[in-house]
Formats: sequence, C-alpha cells, structure tokens
Amino acid sequence: MGSKKRWLRTLAGVAAGATLLAACSSSSSSSAATGAGAPSGGTKVTGGTVTWAEPPNGTPSYIFPFASSQYSTVDNISQFQYLLFRPLYMFGHPNSTQPTLDAHDSPADAPTFSKGNTQATITLKGWKWSNGESVDATDVMFWMNMMHAEKANWYDYTPGFFPDNITSVKVDSPTQVTFTFNKSYNPTWMTYNELSQITPMPQAWDITSAGAKAGSGNCATGAYGAKSTDAACTAVYSFLTGKTEAQDLSTYATNPLWQVVDGPFKLTAFNTSGDVTMVPNPTYSGPQKATISAFKEVPFTTENAEYNALLGGKLTVGYLPTTDLTANTTNAMNAGPNNPRLSGKFYMSPWILFGINYAVYKFESNANNNTAGAVFKQLYFRQAVQHLVDQSAMISKILRGYGVPTYGPVPVLPPNNLTSSSSQTNPYPYSVSAATKLLSANGWKVTPNGTDTCVKPGTGPGQCGAGIPAGTPLSFTFAYATGVNWQQQVVQVVQSSLAQAGIHLTLSPGTFNTVVGNYAPPCTSNKTCNTQIGWWGGGWEYSPDYYPTGETLFSTGAGSNAGNYSNQKADSLINATTTSSSSDLSAYQQYLAQQLPVLWLPNADYALTEVATNLRGLAPQNPFANLFPEYWYFVK
Repeated sequence: MGSKKRWLRTLAGVAAGATLLAACSSSSSSSAATGAGAPSGGTKVTGGTVTWAEPPNGTPSYIFPFASSQYSTVDNISQFQYLLFRPLYMFGHPNSTQPTLDAHDSPADAPTFSKGNTQATITLKGWKWSNGESVDATDVMFWMNMMHAEKANWYDYTPGFFPDNITSVKVDSPTQVTFTFNKSYNPTWMTYNELSQITPMPQAWDITSAGAKAGSGNCATGAYGAKSTDAACTAVYSFLTGKTEAQDLSTYATNPLWQVVDGPFKLTAFNTSGDVTMVPNPTYSGPQKATISAFKEVPFTTENAEYNALLGGKLTVGYLPTTDLTANTTNAMNAGPNNPRLSGKFYMSPWILFGINYAVYKFESNANNNTAGAVFKQLYFRQAVQHLVDQSAMISKILRGYGVPTYGPVPVLPPNNLTSSSSQTNPYPYSVSAATKLLSANGWKVTPNGTDTCVKPGTGPGQCGAGIPAGTPLSFTFAYATGVNWQQQVVQVVQSSLAQAGIHLTLSPGTFNTVVGNYAPPCTSNKTCNTQIGWWGGGWEYSPDYYPTGETLFSTGAGSNAGNYSNQKADSLINATTTSSSSDLSAYQQYLAQQLPVLWLPNADYALTEVATNLRGLAPQNPFANLFPEYWYFVK
C-alpha cells in the first residue's frame, strides 16, 4: 500500500471478463453488522494455533513502527506491527464495528484537555515492555523527538499539522506527558488524528549501533525541538532503518531489538515470503491476554490458492473470493448465504472498513503527462467522468452487494454520526448524455467510441480551459493494480463507459506495490512524475487519522494528497474542522463531493472473511483493519 496513512487493498475477488454495465442501481443499507451469523456456545479450550490468510501478495515487509510512505500498509501496520507494538491509542474495539477510540486496549488513558484546548495531558497506564521496563512518558517523548527530527520520513506527515503545530512536549512524571499546541484545537480531532499517530518506543531502540547501551542514542531524553535532539534522533533513525536492522527481514524474529514488545504477541518466525508466526507475550499488560498458543499469518499469491487452502482445511481464518459467492447480499455488512462447500466448517463475516475508494487524477502538468493535468483541473471534465461511473451497478453486478458507493470524503459504512446526506447522495448520477453535454458545452468535439478533441481553446465561457491547446485529445493512461479480479473488472467497465463519451483510456496494469509506489506519492519539484490516472484498488482506510477531516488527503501539499489537488476553499473547510468544537463535517463533505478532487469509485468490503466454526471472538470485525487475536479462542 505505499504512501501516507494506509493505502488499502481489498481481498474480495471477482471473475474476470468484464462487460459494460447497464445503468441499473442497487442500494446499500447502512444497518450495522451484528455478527449474528457467528456460531455460539461450546466449551472454551486454552491453546491451539490460529492460521490466518494474508491477502494475495499482501505480506508484511516492515517492522519498525516509524514507517515512511513506502511501508504504510495495512499489511505492515494494522495486521503486523500493532500486534507487537501497541500505539498510544487503539481505535475500533474488538468485536465491534464502531469507529471510535478504544481506550480499554490502549496503553494510555484518554487525554485531558485544558487551557482552552491548547494543551493535552496524557497519563500512561504503567504497561510493561517484555524486557521488564515500563511503557512510560520517556517512550512517548522518544517518538515525539523522532517525529520532530524525521517528520519527512513519517508517512502521515502533513505540513502545518503534526508535529508542526506542537510547540512543546514535556515529561511531567514517569507516567504523564503534556503537549502544548500553537492554538486551540477540536479535542476530538486532536485525539483521533494527531495523538493517534504516536507509538511509544522502548529505550532499547535508542541506540546508534548494535549492542549499544539502551538510551545511549540520546533521542528519547533530549529536549523537544532542540537541534541537538534532532541530530541525535536522526542518527538513531539511520541505524534503526538500516540494512542490518529494519531492512533485514530475515532477522526480524531473532534481532534483539524487535523482541522488545509491549503488544499481546511476540514474533517467533518470519521469512521474506511473508510467513509469520507469533506467540502470546507473557508480559503483556493489556486487559486481555491471549489464550491461543500461536497466531500464524500465511501468504498467498492468488485468490484461488487461498480458496483451495480453505477447502483443504488448512486455514482457521481466510476469505471467500467473490468469484466463489453463490448468492448476493442486500447489505454490505451482513452475510448472504455462504458457499455450500464451506458451510458447516466456516461461517462468513463480511469485513467493511471505515474508508473510501477513489482513483487519483494527477493535477500536475509536466513534460511527461503533457496537458493531462490541465484537463483534470477543469471541474466540468471531472463532473463528466463521474457521470460515467455507475457505482450502484458495479456493486450489484460485480461485488454482488458487498460494497457501498463513494460519493464524498466521509465513509458511509460502518454506520457513524459523521456522515451527512452529501456523502450518501450521488450528485453526479450515471448518465452518458449528461457527460457528453458537459464536454460539448466546454469546447470539445465529442466522438463516441473515438477520442474527443479540443476545438475551442481558451479560458472563456464554452472553451476548453487554461493550458489546453487546440487539438488536445481526451486520451489518458490509467494505471491500475492487478491481483484482485473485481478491481480489474471495474477498470474495464470504466474504460468502456468513458469511451461512450469519447474519453479514451489506455490501461496500464501493474502490481499493487508498483502502482502505489508510482501513483500514491504526490508529484514534487525534485521528482519527475510520469503519471496521469492511477488506482491501487482498495482506496483509503482512515487510520491513524481516524476523524475523516481530510487534511492528509486533500489539503494543499499534504503527503497523502496523491494527485496534488489544491483548492483554497477546500483548505479552509478542512482547517475549520480541526479547530471547531463541533463534529459537524457537513460543509466539508458537501464541497468535496461536488468538487471531485478524485474519481470516486465503489468501496468494496475489505474481505468476505471465512471463520472456522470452532473459533470464537472474531466477529464483528474491527473497522480499521486491526486484528485482535488475543480475544480469539477455540471451543469444543
């Protein structure tokens, strides 16, 4: 998944061989998943190994939790690092779809705000690292000092926000630390989007060479913001991310650094193919110690291979490819009938995340994308394209009901109190005639199933727009990730649909990592960007910015603003959501839904999870893709 927060891949697959969808629609209910399909009863058994299927080509590849954009994936963070190293705050509860703070499973109490919401004080609960040391305020300071020094290498960094808006961080006591901000902020936003980024780091990591004395790097104990502290942290960062440490995957299970954990599990086996074995951490201080004896993550290169492993009884928890669904559902969060070949041995639990799905327009014009960026900057063009995307039909016919449309920047599912009507109502319903009318009215000669060209250049009414010379074709490269069948089918449908209005797409397939690497990072002045439109398939999962205000996705210059979208009013509305005491995001949602900073696409269920009928405690599943196997247990 690649840059910033969490670029997301989905697991559900679909049969290949797309056909153009008719303009039919299906509605997606927003009722909550109840886990009612999960079996109950049985006598709890201590022990047993849970074998969990990783997504196709979605293997953990990085262990150090201070990750750069290259490693900011769900595979690395939610489903690997969090099991070993707990962030200061967990979000989404075990056995719940609610996208809210889970202070119960966090190593710190919820922050308290003071001085007109310009300060926050955090109290640690006194959890222990596996080497016996306490998870304390110095460990939080270690993270913050690292953040100040290496913010450019932190995947969630957005200029002007965390840590730029933190004026001081002070250790009040071993269990208490106080943050001072540059102005008053919405406490919910500050907790959910800024303090949420912190993962306490042990003193054993504060070193610049193997075998050095813990804390000798002087990153954890330096004054926040001091040049000497920054220099010390940079040296520590260089060591921890070097070839002999975080880049040496073959030693993850043996390197003493990564054996110091405060999460519910510790790593006992890891290979570069993605095979992972964890066992319970006996010193875990959280509220629930694991009772299973081991948790194994198993890699698969294809959905068919994973499905065969399910049929062969080689998995405890896997997923059903959409190809193998035998019936539709009427609710993206509730399971329809399971595949008969799995029924009785597994139950299905649809897993939908608090996220959105979209393809990226690269708004930057340069020698490599010619005038594509100039075309993308025209709102009428983005409106025309959105009119050609029939999300409801895609969900009904391709995803068989296991998805929800994306119309704006705030997720509709799981149900929440932040979604306004503008994120639930399509402002650009499917209409080829509406699309062609917009293009014709703005200076384009429309050639259905051919390629439109600009015949009225200029910036006046009825003209193509700034930077678009006469003869410019509406022809673009659309890069997309392979490996998940339903996503390939959606791409082919989009290509066929846009062709009806004379917009020509040349499809450019690539691996997920390749597409994310090329299309997720924003274009910068020192980087040549040979990009036009890109889609890695799974979209975006709101984490570790759990309050969906958009500063890391759509603010000018934001590190996850993959298309370099820039709009002064959008920036103003986003900034207002960070400082207002209100949780009303309506104005922001409505504006982004109308402005189309990206090409909105259906948000599919993350996975149609198949769970062995003798495993308890898994469903419903966490809305941020977090795993809680410490709550899972077998029955007989």
